[in-house]
Amino acid sequence: MRELSQVCVFCGSSSGSNGRHAESARELGKHLANNGIGLVYGGGATGLMGIVADSVLEGGGRVTGIIPESLSREVAHPGLTELIVTETMHTRKALMYERSDAFVALAGGFGTLDELAEISTWRQLGIYDKPVGILNVDGYFDHLLAFFDRAATDGLLKPKNRRLVLDAASPGELIELLRNDDTAYEPKWESRGTPAAPADEKSTLR
Repeated sequence: MRELSQVCVFCGSSSGSNGRHAESARELGKHLANNGIGLVYGGGATGLMGIVADSVLEGGGRVTGIIPESLSREVAHPGLTELIVTETMHTRKALMYERSDAFVALAGGFGTLDELAEISTWRQLGIYDKPVGILNVDGYFDHLLAFFDRAATDGLLKPKNRRLVLDAASPGELIELLRNDDTAYEPKWESRGTPAAPADEKSTLR
C-alpha cells in the first residue's frame, strides 16, 4: 500500500454549471483533510480549485498552492498553508509533480486535460512512479476514458499502460485505488531497447 501524504488535484478555475462538480470538489477536500492527506494544487481561489482548497482548510488540512507569477496577483488564494510563486507554467507543473505522491483530476477544461495528459505520459515513460486517478462524477470523463480504451484497442496505447489511469465516481473509492495501485508501466519502446529517462529528466522539463 502506498503512503499518500500529499495529493495533487487538477481541476477547473471555474465552477461550471453542473453543481455536482462543486459538490465532488468539497467532498474530496473533506476526505483529504479527514485522512491527514495534504493538498497540492494550482493555487487559485476561484472555481473548483478554490472549493477543494477551502474544503481542505476548513477540515484543518494542509494546502500548498503553486501558481505562476503571471496569475498570482489576480487569482491566488490568500489563505493557504503555503503559496509558492513560480516564474513559468512549466516550473509550476514540475514542482506540483515533485511535491505530490499521487494525482487526481476533477472536472475542468483545457488546463486540467493538459496536466492530466502530461503526468500520465510521464508515468508511462517511467519518469515518475506515482498513481494517477480521475474522479468521474456524473459521467464527465466517460468520453475521455473511452478514448483511452480505443487507443489501447487500436494498438496506440499498451493495454498495461491504459491501466495506469484509474477512475472512480467517489473520492473515498478513488483514494483507496490510488493507495493500492501497484501497476508497473510497460516501456513504450521495449523492443528497441530504449534506455530509461536520465536522472535529471525532471529538471530539463521545468
